[in-house]
Amino acid sequence: MTMARAADVRRLALSLAGTAEAPHFDRTAFKVARIYATLAPDGKTLNVKLTPDEQELKCHVAPDMFSPVPNAWGRQGWTTMQLARASERRPAGRTRNGGMSCPTA
Repeated sequence: MTMARAADVRRLALSLAGTAEAPHFDRTAFKVARIYATLAPDGKTLNVKLTPDEQELKCHVAPDMFSPVPNAWGRQGWTTMQLARASERRPAGRTRNGGMSCPTA
């Protein structure tokens, strides 16, 4: 079982039409008009913007992999994904755009 890596996240995000990579505080952001994901500097976690329903489902089904970002951001659907818990056999769970809610331009 191969765990997901920061390089995999970057490759997937940049394969989505219109996605740009940019610094966002201490993290790397991926955006199309708006940020839809941020990668931690150590490459161990990814914060993704999900709908509240997607967040609730993922956190319920895979609590070892997904948790709401603490604070108001989490209540808006921002969810932390533990990349070491994701693998090729256990994908993040396909939602729009491979697990990330990506706004359109």
